[in-house]
Amino acid sequence: MNTVSIHKQRVAQRVAERRNDLIALSRQVHGFAETAWQEYESSQAVSEFLSKEGFAIEIPYLDLPTAFRATYRPSESRGAVGFIAEYDALPGMGHACGHNLISAMSVGAAQALLPAAEEYGFEIQVIGTPAEEGKGGKIELLDRGAFADLGIALMAHPGPEDVVEISPLAVSHLEIEFHGKAAHAGAFPMNGRNAADAMVIAQTAIGMLRQQLSDGVRIHGVVTNGGASANAIPDLVAGRWYVRAASTAQLLEVEGRVRKCFEAGAHATGCEVSITLDGGRYAEFNNCPELAGFYGENIQALNRVPSVDSPGSLMASSASTDMGNVSQVVPSLHPYIGLNCYPVVNHQAEFAEAAISDAADKVIVDGAIALAWTALDWFHAHGR
Repeated sequence: MNTVSIHKQRVAQRVAERRNDLIALSRQVHGFAETAWQEYESSQAVSEFLSKEGFAIEIPYLDLPTAFRATYRPSESRGAVGFIAEYDALPGMGHACGHNLISAMSVGAAQALLPAAEEYGFEIQVIGTPAEEGKGGKIELLDRGAFADLGIALMAHPGPEDVVEISPLAVSHLEIEFHGKAAHAGAFPMNGRNAADAMVIAQTAIGMLRQQLSDGVRIHGVVTNGGASANAIPDLVAGRWYVRAASTAQLLEVEGRVRKCFEAGAHATGCEVSITLDGGRYAEFNNCPELAGFYGENIQALNRVPSVDSPGSLMASSASTDMGNVSQVVPSLHPYIGLNCYPVVNHQAEFAEAAISDAADKVIVDGAIALAWTALDWFHAHGR
């Protein structure tokens, strides 16, 4: 039996030994259900788990209160491997994207690798990354140098099915406000400027624009403030809109056209419009064939069968993640690991329930092992 096989056995054993603790951590984070930039209890719980495993903890990290870095440094270091932990929930939906599982898998993989890290001479980091759901926490961390010393960055994301190579879309998150003039809707409508009408015109223009857009481009949003009274012409109407495209270059072109739709609503109604980019733009994901190859072999060794072109695998080509920005500068892995729950999918209330199911417990164990095994394969290929 070769060295890698021996270490893989030890990894599986260490994950099995901590199975109940990892599940408890996942369910603890699930119960906190903290949204972007508010993950104080979640980041504390995940970092404290790693502290007990012998990792040195920096929290806050790079002046972000709910970010952390946990580091294990061997006596000799020839590079660093990073596991990415996410733990933010969705507003109003809790952990309907399963980020509680991401934390548990990354923590489980990192602690299981400690003996091999010492032997191969690789530093292990776990980076706690807040605000993935539309705020771009990893982009903030990138700008501050968080990933600069990593050789690879690894994480796994729960989904309805297993998918090894993903192709998330680039995305912009736009905050829209139309400012009009209030007036009595019955007696003095001529004195008002209707901000709700401006939003309707903008949405109509976007609907017409969709006829001229490429396949795969997505534009979607919600009105977050539509006015307060039916008998008052609203002077403030607000919304949040996402624009997605296959590449950052295409995203910028489409976003420019969408902005003109909102400007048209303002122009037609005599209102003013404010269009604000909420956080940095998420880039498309740059797959690393080497890491994907290692991971694909490892999950199959765990009796998981990756899906291709199935309904549940659409998440892998239609969603977006700020891990895309990390993948532009560090070889990265971001597969989906399946809860086998389709037609229940991410961002549904039912998915939050699936994220604490028996299937979720199995995902924690399989994901931690597969991520650690993938890092071991990389150690072997790039170490001594």
